[in-house]
Amino acid sequence: MVSQVEAPIISVRNVTFSYADGTQALNNVSLDFQANELFVIFGPARSGKTTLLRLLNRLSDLFEGTKMEGTVLFNGRDIYSRGTEVTDLRRRISMVFATPTPLPGTIYDNMSYGLKMAGMGDSQVIERRIERGLKQAALWDEVEDRLNTSAFALSGGQKQRLCLARSLALEPEVILLDNPTSGLDPISTATVENSLEELKQSYAIVMVPHSVQQAARIADRAAFMLDGQIVEVGKGGELFLNPQDGRTEDYITGRFG
Repeated sequence: MVSQVEAPIISVRNVTFSYADGTQALNNVSLDFQANELFVIFGPARSGKTTLLRLLNRLSDLFEGTKMEGTVLFNGRDIYSRGTEVTDLRRRISMVFATPTPLPGTIYDNMSYGLKMAGMGDSQVIERRIERGLKQAALWDEVEDRLNTSAFALSGGQKQRLCLARSLALEPEVILLDNPTSGLDPISTATVENSLEELKQSYAIVMVPHSVQQAARIADRAAFMLDGQIVEVGKGGELFLNPQDGRTEDYITGRFG
């Protein structure tokens, strides 16, 4: 009996993307992302990593004059087709950025804002979602007794985990992480990485890492990008130990980039 391969949760097919100034950020990119895996996209600056992340939940719509060719499927449906509810899409495919951006107000306000905007009015459900999101982001034990204090009083690492918890409270299916530990100290970075190891049991995670070393530590699968193209894709352990393309090896070993 032949085992069936599970369909990808997101499938990118032959995507080319250019900005208004004519800069081509992506060139014929195709990738599949599976549920319950941590997929890492790594490469030098301006290789197209962040642009690719933004395309996956249509944050690219915020830039005027762009041009895209190709298809992005989420659970088999084209997210760029007419009729796509973009607000709902961004709830289901959530993104956390490199710089943590708490909202003005308390920790509780930060956690409840998105839930209320999504139409949730039951205070008990909101409180359960808040507690669950903070626990999943490994922040609950540090803030449970000060939910009514300012979010701006948190440390950098705590602010980043708050932003992650804020996304998790909305119960997305996919989490996009754009260099989420770039400004964090080693202890906070380790805390976030440990959280991601737990979270992939429930979510698909696509991440642009802080460094090649981080990518090698956490990736289930990884893709190396260069000049807007996918150079190589493979399982994390194999790709970083035995890359098949010389350009990938040069980047991993520090010979360029």
